[in-house]
Parts: sequence; C-alpha cells; structure tokens
Amino acid sequence: MVKRKTAIKIRKAHRYLGIFLGIQFLMWTISGMYFSWTDIDEIHGDQFRQDPVEASAFTHLISPSDVNPEEGIVSVELREIDGNPYYWINDKQLFDAKTGKVKKVISESEALKIAERNMLPELQVKGIERIEQVGSHSEYRGRPLPAYVISYETSENIKAYVSEKDGAFQTLRHRDWRWFDFLWMTHTMDYEGRDDFNTIVLRTFSLLGLITVLSGFLLWYISSPTIRKIKKRNKKH
Repeated sequence: MVKRKTAIKIRKAHRYLGIFLGIQFLMWTISGMYFSWTDIDEIHGDQFRQDPVEASAFTHLISPSDVNPEEGIVSVELREIDGNPYYWINDKQLFDAKTGKVKKVISESEALKIAERNMLPELQVKGIERIEQVGSHSEYRGRPLPAYVISYETSENIKAYVSEKDGAFQTLRHRDWRWFDFLWMTHTMDYEGRDDFNTIVLRTFSLLGLITVLSGFLLWYISSPTIRKIKKRNKKH
C-alpha cells in the first residue's frame, strides 16, 4: 500500500492543481458549449448579407494584357466598384477595365456602394470611418489596411469592412461574432493574437490538466475500499 505521507502529498497536489486549473476548465467548458450550440454561418453574419450578390455584365472591356502593369500578369480578377468594372491584377493594383487607367484607392462613397451591394437593403448606415491600423485583438486583425468601416443602425452593432486598395468587401462583424471571438481566445488561451492554437500557455495547462486527472485516478486507487479488499484477499492466497 502507498504510505500515508505519500497519499497526503498526492491529495494536496490534486487539490491545488484543481483550484489553479478550475477557472480555465470552466472557460473551456463554457466556450465548448457555446461553439457546439451556435450556428457558425450566423456567427459569420451570413444572415445580414445578400446571398448571392448579384453579378453585373460588362461590355467593351479592354484586354488585361493592354493594361501594361509594371510586371507580367500572373493573376487577374474582374471587380465591380460603384457600377464600374476594374481589373485587380497580381493582387497588387486596380485598373479601369475600360480605359486601363490605374486606380490607386477607392473613395468613401465607393466603399459605401460596395457595402450596399453586399449587405441587406433594409440595414441603415449609421456612419463610415477610415482606419489605417488595428491592434492584435481587433475584430479586423490580419486583413488588408487601410480600410473603411461602415457601421449600421442595429442592436447587433454590425460593422462591415471594405479594403481601400482593392475595393473588396472583406468581412462583417456583429455582437455574436464578438462573443465567439472572446470565447475562442479563452479556449485557445492565445491572449495576444487570439488565433494561435499552439501557445505555450495552452500546452502547459493541458499537461497540468492531464496530471490533475491522473492524480485523481491515483487517489481513487489508493483510497478505494474495494481495491484494499482485493489486495488483502490476494495476500491471503
């Protein structure tokens, strides 16, 4: 049998580990329940977007090869900005698809038109703002900057994002997405950027969690009357 002092040490280790890890275990449980009970499409905000976005047909376009970008064409995409066609070439620059003229950035009014084309028509615009930088915890982190942020008059605090350089509708954010993002941060324990699933903190807590569970099994084993009876019976034989 395990000595009494050793059993006491195991109980203390199990108790203190449980206290230390308890809050994080609770957050893992709460966030896991939230993830499993929510519709990921609703978290993405699909219910606030036009689906599909109506595509326009254009005629009398010049060939992309006539645009004369600084380097050869690797990729080209036709985009509509405020009813006009543009080529987005090599993921670097916009060109007017009818004149070949370079378009350096889109305007605020064009950003509003792009958002209008992608969002539900009943949503009312509250305001628009141009942003040049965001923090590591921003809801727009990891996306092209500068960008325009279009806010809407809703209880869900909806914001749509349109990048200034390429005129692309980037994403939308709303209240439920922000809750999801916060809980995702507590789930992954990435308190710097929220998106890294391989943090040292997460690995450490996972290992300590395993130790806590194993110590619990060990405590059951050394304190179980049934196990003691079995051992006594085996000694007699």
